[in-house]
Amino acid sequence: MKRVTDQTEPERPDHPDDWSWRFWQVVPLYPYGKRRTLRKEVVKDTIWTFDQIQGIFYVVVPIRMTVVKLEAGGLLVYAPIAPTPQCIRLVRELVADHGDVKYIILPTSSGLEHKVFVGPFARQFPNAQIFVAPHQWSFPVNLPLSWLGFPAKRTQTLPDDSRNAPFCDDFDYEILDIDLGAGSFGEVAFFHRRSRTLLVTDSVLAVPEDPPDIVQLDTYSLLFHAKDHASDRVEDTPSNRRKGWWRMALFAFYFRPSALEPLGLGEILRDASKASDRSKKAYFGLFPFKWRENWQRSFQSLRGNGRLFVAPILQTIILNRSPEQTLEWADQVSKWDFERIIPCHLESPISATPQQFRQAFTFLDDQAAGMLPEEDFKFLWQIEERLNRSGVTPPRGKV
Repeated sequence: MKRVTDQTEPERPDHPDDWSWRFWQVVPLYPYGKRRTLRKEVVKDTIWTFDQIQGIFYVVVPIRMTVVKLEAGGLLVYAPIAPTPQCIRLVRELVADHGDVKYIILPTSSGLEHKVFVGPFARQFPNAQIFVAPHQWSFPVNLPLSWLGFPAKRTQTLPDDSRNAPFCDDFDYEILDIDLGAGSFGEVAFFHRRSRTLLVTDSVLAVPEDPPDIVQLDTYSLLFHAKDHASDRVEDTPSNRRKGWWRMALFAFYFRPSALEPLGLGEILRDASKASDRSKKAYFGLFPFKWRENWQRSFQSLRGNGRLFVAPILQTIILNRSPEQTLEWADQVSKWDFERIIPCHLESPISATPQQFRQAFTFLDDQAAGMLPEEDFKFLWQIEERLNRSGVTPPRGKV
């Protein structure tokens, strides 16, 4: 699968205050209160992506907002990111050339990591209408939208039929809404007809071989995970950046990949005492990771030469609760004639066909086997079993 060429737009130098995100405590993910933004033009004068990073224990991945110019003028924003001064300045530059932000879309019903930004972002653009996926809720704390700063008079649920939306001249959309009992999993895929571009949130992904540009703006996390031992001093080279990225990707998708060898507490503490960096930034030298030989095979199996796939956690805990509903949604999305996909995470933009999109969901078909290695799913299956036993999620195929 070939990556679509994109163009990083030159920026003026920013002061770190321009990266400030004041409400990071609501969802305390790295890099906390300082988030840099990288804007790229995907389709000339039509589509732009805005990337930031987020993560835990220096396992960082891009989180992405997409801005689309409407044919009648003005902008639609899909899945806002943290409205830092830098981010808002970059959006206002587009407003100056293409018209005001008219619509802001929250295309998911659950995760706070997307939802928390929408209200503060919307308040920067008081003329915009906010449309949200149905059955909003959040985990671990179910906060009402008003508590997250959503302007009540401007916020409404997306109509079931995209032909009834005010931006229907530019977009079609399909809503996936799975009732999980404790809440719903919602994903709204948007199709921009004029550019033949599909926008998705979490449903499908592709992993780049090299670290994304936004991750490389600060290489500390990459070099941290490029270490083999706590005492290693890792040189900043392209190969070490790639090594760190491959390992971060395995953590991000599997949490405990099979290529990781467990360490005892005593060994972890002994290694920490020998660490080359025992600062607070380096978690006081704690490095509880030991990679098996040929761990790179796990990454290559995950990446699959850049193919589209569904994240393992969605495969094991969410979408297999309601396979028929998910496949019906995937079939509807596959009817659109798109040529590129922009997800909210990892690789973007991705050159892909509707057939490749549908193929990503073959793990739900009775006649098809999953594309990812089973040994890497063991920890996720343990999580699934605990959630089922506790009643947090229903059994497979029961929704």
